Amino acid sequence: MISRCMSLEDLPVYLSVDQLAALLGISRAGAYTYVHTDGFPLLRIGKRMLVPRDQLIAWLDAQTEGAV
Repeated sequence: MISRCMSLEDLPVYLSVDQLAALLGISRAGAYTYVHTDGFPLLRIGKRMLVPRDQLIAWLDAQTEGAV
């Protein structure tokens, strides 16, 4: 599903950890490391962990500020 997205706006409103891993091109374990990091945007519904697309985009922008 992620590979068919043409832009960030085409992503689902909430991404699973597996979708996050595919989007970032990292392992599932690496994605879980991120979701357990303080300040990472995460919505918990019971045991399910979802990453809000718009907050993820803002978080990525903040992480890459000044990195050129």
